[in-house]
Formats: sequence, C-alpha cells, structure tokens
Amino acid sequence: MSIALYIIVMAGVTYLIRAIPFTAFSKKIKSPFIQSFLYYIPYAVLAAMTIPAIFYSTGNVITATAGTAVALILAHVNLPLIVVALAASGTAFCVSVFI
Repeated sequence: MSIALYIIVMAGVTYLIRAIPFTAFSKKIKSPFIQSFLYYIPYAVLAAMTIPAIFYSTGNVITATAGTAVALILAHVNLPLIVVALAASGTAFCVSVFI
C-alpha cells in the first residue's frame, strides 16, 4: 500500500510543478530579465546536478578532473557527443591505470 501512496504523491507533485506556472502566469511575460532568467534555468539545473556527479563518479578526483578536462576541450572544438564521452571515459580510465 505504501508504494501506491508514494506513486500517487509523486504524480501529484509532478503535476503541480507543471500546472502552477500555467495558472499563475496567464499573460505573456514581457520582462526581458525574467525571460532570460527562465531561459537559463534548465541549463543551470542540469549543470548543478551533473558537475558534482562527475567528480564523484570515478572515486578519484584526479581521474575525474582529467576526464572532465578532455571532455571540455573536445566539446569546445564541437566534436560529436559520442566522441567526447568516449574520450573522457578513456582518459579517466587511462589516468586511473597510471596512478
């Protein structure tokens, strides 16, 4: 019974998070500041969730930093995501072997 209750509460919270903005903001937002703020929220949340996970994923900060550095450099050069991910993973693995 408790699992069903948890699922119902999760569904309700998820629905409210999506429904409240539609009911609270019935008119178009005209403020450029608020528009730009809302535009960058998904990126900020994604970064806030991803960056800590990167540094704790390997169990060693040095290997994680090496992989992150390679990923940032390759992403800056506009390489495909699969290339960036494989190179970062490979770098973290190689650094862990040599440490």
